Amino acid sequence: MPRTMDIAEKITALRSFYRQEGRVPSYAEMAELFGYRSKNAVYHPINKLIEMNYLTRSNAGRIGFTSKITGGIPLLGSIQAGFPSPAEEELLDTISIDELLISRPEATYMLTVSGDSMIDAGIHPNDMVLVEKGRVPKQNDIVIAQVDGEWTMKYFGKDQQGIYLDPANSAYTRIRPERSLTIGGVVKAVIRKYA
Repeated sequence: MPRTMDIAEKITALRSFYRQEGRVPSYAEMAELFGYRSKNAVYHPINKLIEMNYLTRSNAGRIGFTSKITGGIPLLGSIQAGFPSPAEEELLDTISIDELLISRPEATYMLTVSGDSMIDAGIHPNDMVLVEKGRVPKQNDIVIAQVDGEWTMKYFGKDQQGIYLDPANSAYTRIRPERSLTIGGVVKAVIRKYA
C-alpha cells in the first residue's frame, strides 16, 4: 500500500515533473510519482485534479496540464518606462512565473507582509515575499530572521561587533541579537497585487 500523499503533494510532484521534463507524465510515471504500484491507482487522483482544474482530459482520453500546473503567461515584448515609444505586440515566449522566480521549489515559501519597516525597500504591507530557505545570507540581503524569539524581515549585515539587522524605514532602529538568531530564509522576490 502506498504512503498517503495528499493532493497538494501530487500537484507539487506534477509541477516538478513538468519543470524537469516539459511534458505530462504517462500513467505509469504518475503511479511512480505518487508512490503507487499500479497505473489503475492514479485514476482517482487524476479525476480529482481534473475537477480542481489542474488537469484536463481530451475526448481521446489524453491527460493535459492546465496553467495551474504550468503557470504559463505569454511574454509579449518589452515596454518603455522612460519616454513613450511605439510598441508592437509580439508573442516572444511563454514563461512560468514559478520558473522565473523560483530556482529551488522544495526550499521556497511565501509570506504576507505586515508592518512598514521595509517600506523604503519597496516592500509594503499586504505584499507577498518569496523566501528561499537554506541560503547563507550575504551583506544587505533581505532576510526572514528570528531574533531573540521574534520573527522579522530586515536587511542582513555583519560588522566588527557581529550580525545586525537593518530596517528600510528611518522610524525603526538597527537590531542586534542579544540571545539568539535564526535565519529563516533570504527574500528572493516581492509580489504586489494592484487590483
